[in-house]
Amino acid sequence: MDNTTWMAAHPGQLYFIFVGLFHQSQHPALLCMVIFVVFLMALSGNTVLILLIHSNAHLHTAMYFFVSQLSLMDTVYICVTVPRMLLGQVTGMNKISVPECGVQMFLYLTVGGSECFLLAAMAYDRFVAICHPLRYPVLMNHRMCLLLASGCWFLGSVDGFMLTPITMTFPFCRSHEIHHYFCEVPAVIKLSCSDTSLYESLMYLCCVLMLLIPVTIISSSYSFILFTIHRMNSTEGRKKAFATCSSHMTVVILMYGTAIYSYMLPSSYHSPEKDMVVTVFYTIITPGLNPLIYSFRNKDVTRALRKTLSECCHGGNSSVGNWHTNGFFSFSPQVDV
Repeated sequence: MDNTTWMAAHPGQLYFIFVGLFHQSQHPALLCMVIFVVFLMALSGNTVLILLIHSNAHLHTAMYFFVSQLSLMDTVYICVTVPRMLLGQVTGMNKISVPECGVQMFLYLTVGGSECFLLAAMAYDRFVAICHPLRYPVLMNHRMCLLLASGCWFLGSVDGFMLTPITMTFPFCRSHEIHHYFCEVPAVIKLSCSDTSLYESLMYLCCVLMLLIPVTIISSSYSFILFTIHRMNSTEGRKKAFATCSSHMTVVILMYGTAIYSYMLPSSYHSPEKDMVVTVFYTIITPGLNPLIYSFRNKDVTRALRKTLSECCHGGNSSVGNWHTNGFFSFSPQVDV
């Protein structure tokens, strides 16, 4: 929506003001420093993980391809919300223009929706690797992985394209103060002076589908995985299978738990303070934890990191794989996460 249309519908209001996280804190400077450190950890951790997966031939498997996509989404996610919030705290300028608010809303909806579906794709990958190891090279080939990743990004963008324009076309005459630290849909909708009940029902239905479909895939995949693990005779095989699933399930619980609270619970459960604390988990903490979950508990990644650091220290050349010439996917089930 252009500025002319907005000015006609909202005379004199071309910006919003964030009344967010630091406003509620007794020690805003300390909180700002902590968030800045977490932001740097998340940004550097996810960037290193992406580069490591791309440059190390041993990590050129379907599983790590999805991990690299998750790191990319987390990088975009945290960059959409945190820098703007920290800049506002440091400079004291907590205003955001309407077009910037719309762009921020679209990006976080797109990336958040894409990550929900990507976690389902990762669960399916683990299901195939553990339950059908002999068919894994065929079922999770290069084309299938690219198709699944592209589908996740597409479905996430559908969420953004659907909710953002509708949200930003409502008349906002109650206030221009958003009781949040970024332009999240529920926080912006509260400022509208029109009846938004129908839209809120539509948004609820959309979020149910966005969460229910991936949750069904994840639940089904892990049910089959647990059944297969129970039938394993090898204790070592059970440990490896549990390890590869535990990392993914930790990320799933963090992501889906906070999303269900934010978008599916009735308004009586919500307050601005609770909403901000919950969104901190999936916009700041989760992107910072994901690279740790997939690196410290992962022997392949730590081994590749040590090898890369050793080669850098000794001036050697790292073996940078190529998707097509060297084979980005080795088609190994890779259950030793």
